[in-house]
Amino acid sequence: MLDKKFVRRGLFLVFLILLLDIMGIAIIVPVLPSYLQELTGANVGEAAIEGGWLLLVYSGMQFLFAPVIGNLSDRFGRRPILLASVLTFAIDNLICALATSYWMLFVGRILAGISGASFGTASAFIADVSDDSNRARNFGLIGIAFGTGFALGPVIGGLLGELGPRVPFYGAAALSFVNFAIGLFMLPETLHPANRRRFEWHRANPLGALKQMRSYPGIGWVGLVFFLYWLAHAVYPAVWSFVSSYRYGWSEGQIGLSLGIFGVGGALVMAVVLPRVVSQLGERRTATLGLVFTALGMAGYAAAWQGWMVYAVIVATALESLADPPLRSIASVHVPPSAQGELQGALTSISSITTILGPLLFTQIFALFTGPAAGYSFSGAPYAVAACLIVASLPCSCCGCGTSTPVHFRMPSRLR
Repeated sequence: MLDKKFVRRGLFLVFLILLLDIMGIAIIVPVLPSYLQELTGANVGEAAIEGGWLLLVYSGMQFLFAPVIGNLSDRFGRRPILLASVLTFAIDNLICALATSYWMLFVGRILAGISGASFGTASAFIADVSDDSNRARNFGLIGIAFGTGFALGPVIGGLLGELGPRVPFYGAAALSFVNFAIGLFMLPETLHPANRRRFEWHRANPLGALKQMRSYPGIGWVGLVFFLYWLAHAVYPAVWSFVSSYRYGWSEGQIGLSLGIFGVGGALVMAVVLPRVVSQLGERRTATLGLVFTALGMAGYAAAWQGWMVYAVIVATALESLADPPLRSIASVHVPPSAQGELQGALTSISSITTILGPLLFTQIFALFTGPAAGYSFSGAPYAVAACLIVASLPCSCCGCGTSTPVHFRMPSRLR
């Protein structure tokens, strides 16, 4: 049995690391357009394209290197990889703050993508200290950190941006260095030496990691659900602001407010509702319930022809946040401790694919149904397509996930 003080301290610290990391990402969002215009002299349309290339490079590097980072954490432990990732993210933000050319930003984004920030290793850390009674609830901390970080980050970034478009990058770097200091002095190691395995290059690549995951019964179905789920969720960053300004005439402040409320709602559901629902329904049914509400929410956004309806849909379908944590828990229970980092690296690679494909898919659908050649104007079409993707994932969730025998292992004596 895990020592409760050890678990609480570890979970609190990894939550804090995730929160500060996500705030560091979100803090630059309000000033990115003006910063790119200042740096490159481009107009807002050209700056949006340049920002898209930066996102593509970041996602591409994550896709290629997330399995490497995950396998390294299975070899050397979670703590050193987390610390290295956080420190690299701090260096990335410093490079962006000091950049004198657009190409310097590429260097920073490549570094950030390779490090994978701290998300995948933090997920493996959580899996290490969790058991059947609290695994889904503990994975909910990731969602709470995301919701809170993306609610606070843009507000802080907007305030710092009043001092200049580079200031939020310095703020993000400062948060990352604080993050590193906290981890350096306080973060425990959770992967016992007995559960470590040697690093193997044939497993430390996207195809190798995904192939290795197929050897664990039930993981393939979970991976497919994750792919469809994350691809559908890419609709939010891809077209939320475009649909809101086109359909409702919202300002930047109104768009930011809606996203903030969306994030806070998700954080509250994972903090308050998730533990109670999982204890009553179990992980598979909770994940399915979350997917159903996700589909309903996206269908609601597609149908919302007035701005106030968006807020009604956010409130009515906030339970969509129930899907991700139990799915992660179902995946982790089928994989031994020596492969948790590899699992999270493989999942990060799947996520990275969707962040590349999603914006391309949903922005094209938006343009198709709102452009001058559109036979029928329907700006909610991207949300309708996203809802269909979630519906397609439901049979996999109901029939494939959670049906295999979990991997059991003996806990090292130090953690009992």
